[in-house]
Order: sequence, then structure tokens, then C-alpha cells
Amino acid sequence: MFDTYGQANVTGLAAVKSGLDSWFFLTADYAFGQDLEKDTSAVVTKTGGKVLGAVRHPLNTSDFSSFLLQAQASKAKVIGLANAGGDTVNAIKQAAEFGITKGGQKVSPLLAFVTDIDSIELETAQGLLLAEAFYWDLNDDTRAFSKRFTERMKRPPTSAQAGVYSSVTHYLKAVKAAGTTDSAAVIKVMKETPINDFFAKNGKIREDGRMIHDMYLFEVKKPSESKGRWDDYKLLATVPGNEAFQSLEQSRCPLVKK
Repeated sequence: MFDTYGQANVTGLAAVKSGLDSWFFLTADYAFGQDLEKDTSAVVTKTGGKVLGAVRHPLNTSDFSSFLLQAQASKAKVIGLANAGGDTVNAIKQAAEFGITKGGQKVSPLLAFVTDIDSIELETAQGLLLAEAFYWDLNDDTRAFSKRFTERMKRPPTSAQAGVYSSVTHYLKAVKAAGTTDSAAVIKVMKETPINDFFAKNGKIREDGRMIHDMYLFEVKKPSESKGRWDDYKLLATVPGNEAFQSLEQSRCPLVKK
């Protein structure tokens, strides 16, 4: 569904192109957060933007005040949240409390799901920029799958849940086509078969195992723009898979023949 390179590339690239060209990072101090910061910083600077600074916080931080005040003082146009889960939710809520977003700075969670936005609520989350691989209200196919999911789960699927459903379905179809569960035979079919379902159009699994598919940059709606609960995103840009994800030439995977 995603990796740190894809998340960083979609958010950073589209933001800088739209004029949001100075960044400050709040980074969870472990490998995932550090990779998100590194990958997004590389995209921002490569596209002509500037990174004005960064501060790292422990995992599961409850008080972001000192970190947010440093970000605010940097005057960066974008505060990139290189974290996830509760840390992202708490940072966004506290940024709103400090009046950071009303002051004109954009907050961009580098990994967030529609369930996170729902828990924060639009009054606080409005204007956030985020990259996703899937959104329930994107097109007729996503809406049809999400209707089935919601009937069982009483809420729409996140991009992670949609991605898992798509990948398991692709695997099971490959098992049927190969007539065996032998790993090598099934992987061969999976890589040879394009993925065309509610999640991806003309998706393809490359030799390094990365599934290439379109990614989307969304902005969280204002409460006045939303028609109801879960109507949270407006689409700003579609980034083709070959632009969103790291190229084979850059891959460090030992399976790639160079």
C-alpha cells in the first residue's frame, strides 16, 4: 500500500510545487520516523524547497508543546509530522490549540488514516495535507467496496484495510491460476498479472516486490464542505505510481538485477 518513500514523495513533491516550500519536522525518534523525515527532506530540497529544521520526540509523547513552539518559531510554511498513530493525533490537536494552523502554517501528517481524521474531527483537522493510497469516496469502485465493508464494520475502510483486501485477493487468484500454493509459482503469476480492482488500476508488482500504483494527495475538508461523517477529503493531486515510488534504479533490493 505505501512505504516511507512513497508517502514522502507524494506529500513533499505536491506541496512544494504548490508553493509550500519551507518545512520543519516533528519526528518520532525511531527508524520509521527518521526515515519519513529523511525521505521527505530529500524530496523537498530536490524540488527546490528548504528544510528549516527538525526536532525529535520520544514515541508516545503526550505533551508536544515545546516541539510545536520550535516549529512555530521556525516560520516554516509546513510542519511535517514524521510520526504516526496517537503521536500524530496528539500533535495535530495541540497544534490547533496553539493556534498554529490559524496562524497560516500548514500541518502535514506524513502518515495518517481516515480514522485518525475522524477522531480529530474536521474543526481541528481542516486544511491538513496528507498522502493516501485509497479513499472510500474516490470513485464508483471504491464506494462499492466501502459500502460492503461498512455494512459489516459500521464504518468505511482505511487505506490499510483496502490494501490488505486487495493483496490477499490477488494472492488467492494467483493460487487458483497456478494450481498450487508453491511460493515460487504463485509469486510468478502475481508479478505477471496486472492488478485491476477497487484499490488499483493497472497496478504491477515489480521484481523487487514493490506494488506500483497511483497515490493521492488530499486536503482535509472544512466542516462547511463536508456532507456528513467520513466525508473528510478533497482530492488535490493524483501521482502516478512510477512517480510516487522509488525507482528500480534506486532500489537496494538484492533481487534487482543491475
